[in-house]
Amino acid sequence: MIKSELVQRISSQNPHLYQRDVENIVNAILGEITAAMAGGDRVELRGFGAFSVKHRPARTGRNPRTGAHVSVDRKSVPFFKTGKEMRERLNRGAPAA
Repeated sequence: MIKSELVQRISSQNPHLYQRDVENIVNAILGEITAAMAGGDRVELRGFGAFSVKHRPARTGRNPRTGAHVSVDRKSVPFFKTGKEMRERLNRGAPAA
């Protein structure tokens, strides 16, 4: 699902809201999550999951084409951990391993 499909689904489930208003709400929510993570905060949505930032240290990598060693800078990457309710819903009906 892409963002425009999410906006359309929410709009169809809430006919009293204009689609442009729903789009503004979705953009505001995603913007706030992004801003919080950029500030180093963790964002937790109960039952859904938690967004956080993991920091990866600088390292020496390898160019797969040439085999040459390259320096990879330190970087921050987004990380998502599912909530208990989502994990249970996703695994409902899954065969036991």
